[in-house]
Amino acid sequence: MNAFIVESNPNREYYLQKLIRTHFEMEKEIIDLLKQKACTKQDVYRKTQSVFADLQKLLKAKASNLTKKIASKDKCVKVLYSSKGKFEAQLKFSGDTLVFHMHSNVFDFPSKHEIHKTKYVKEDNLRSFCGVIHVYNFLSDSLKYNRMNDEGYLIGRIFINKDSHFFVEGDKQLGFLFNDFVNQRINKTELDNIINSAIIYSLNFDLQTPNINDVNVVSVHQILEMNENQKIRTAKRLGYKFSFEK
Repeated sequence: MNAFIVESNPNREYYLQKLIRTHFEMEKEIIDLLKQKACTKQDVYRKTQSVFADLQKLLKAKASNLTKKIASKDKCVKVLYSSKGKFEAQLKFSGDTLVFHMHSNVFDFPSKHEIHKTKYVKEDNLRSFCGVIHVYNFLSDSLKYNRMNDEGYLIGRIFINKDSHFFVEGDKQLGFLFNDFVNQRINKTELDNIINSAIIYSLNFDLQTPNINDVNVVSVHQILEMNENQKIRTAKRLGYKFSFEK
C-alpha cells in the first residue's frame, strides 16, 4: 500500500482561489451579456417581425387599391401581392417585382459607421443593434419563367432597432427620405412611404438593352432552351453603389 503526503502549498491555494474568483467573474460576465445583448437582440427581432407583418398587410392593401384605380385605364395592368411566409413578400406591378425579405438575424454596424458617432447611440450602445429588411427589384418575367441566370438588385435596406428607430440605406429617395435614425420611428405611415418610394424607383429604373459585345456569344445549350425557359441572362442596369461599397 502506497501512502502519499500532501504538503500545504500557499502558491497553489492562491491560484486556486484566483481561478475560482475568475470563474465567478466570467460567469457573471456571461450572465450580464445574456441580459444585455441576447435580450436586446430578441427584442429587436420581435420588433422587426412585427414591422414586417405590418409591411405585408400594407403591401396586400396597396395591390388591391392600385389595381382598382388602374382598372379604369387598362384592365390588363394589375398589381399583385403574394406572400412566401413570415420572412418574404412580393409585390408585382407592370414588368417589375419587388421582393421584401426579412433577415432572421440581428446586426450591429462596424465601429467606424456614422451611427456610432451619434449622441443617441453613444448614450446606449445597444441601440445600434438592428433587424434588417431587404428590398430587391426583379424583372417579373425572371421569376415567372424561372430564369435562373437573371439578376435582381438590392435597392434598399431597412434597419430597425429596439426603440423602433429606423433608417433606410438605398439610392435616391430611398436613401435621403429615411436617413434620420436618431429621430425617425417606424410606423405604418413610414412603411407606406417606403413602399411608394420603392415602387416609383423601380418604375423609373427601366430595362436597358445591353451592349451587343456583352451578349454576342451564346451557347448551344442556351439556344436550345431559349424558347422554353428564356435562358439568356436579363437584368436592369444599376448605376450606384451603397455607402458601404464606396
